[in-house]
Amino acid sequence: MKIKIQDINVNYIQYGEGKDILLLHGWGQNIEMMKPLGDNFSNRFRITILDFPGFGESDEPQTAWTIDKYSSMLEDFVKELKIKKPIVIGHSFGGRVAIRYSARNPIEKLVLFGSPCIRIAENLSWSVKFLKKIKTLPGMNDIGEYMKKYIGSRDYKAASPIMRQTLVEVVNEDLSKYAREIEEPTLLIWGEYDNEAPVSDARELEKIMIDAALIIIPGTHYAYLENLGQVVNILNNFF
Repeated sequence: MKIKIQDINVNYIQYGEGKDILLLHGWGQNIEMMKPLGDNFSNRFRITILDFPGFGESDEPQTAWTIDKYSSMLEDFVKELKIKKPIVIGHSFGGRVAIRYSARNPIEKLVLFGSPCIRIAENLSWSVKFLKKIKTLPGMNDIGEYMKKYIGSRDYKAASPIMRQTLVEVVNEDLSKYAREIEEPTLLIWGEYDNEAPVSDARELEKIMIDAALIIIPGTHYAYLENLGQVVNILNNFF
């Protein structure tokens, strides 16, 4: 199904009955990445999963979006579908949007899978340092953009120009101030071998949140799918 939100056609599915669960996918993903989880709870919850603008079957934004813009869109989406105080579950990028959304909207509970939100200074590789330096030289910005195709992240390489700009906006935003404002019970479920969002990020997030608990499970950045049965059991107890 599709609905127009802020002049964007947003693709979504909704099924089941009961209290609301809102599932938010990660960067470069779509509804299908969250549906295996939703299917396990549709017997007692109403499940809503959307393709974020720029992903799946939803339209791409006309300009680069920030986390705040995605959160604003999500607010309007929730209102249009009359979703009431949902349990919000987000993976990676979807978790970042969930943090921003949950800081200013009523929710029941929050679940985050591999969702880094605290920007921590890191040691840059020589290639990235070189790129940052060369872009500051007169007339070299276009060359810098060309080089990003070769030394940028996998997500960056796969994205369209607008979504590349969006990715830069998204990953550079520190959401810790919003995480500190969330009062509802929060469960952090992290893969032990997650290289994209290390467990150390989760430990820092747990420290700053009002009511958060961290559970580390075997697996990578997609540990929630790699251990689906275990995660479903954990969430059944949390809900």
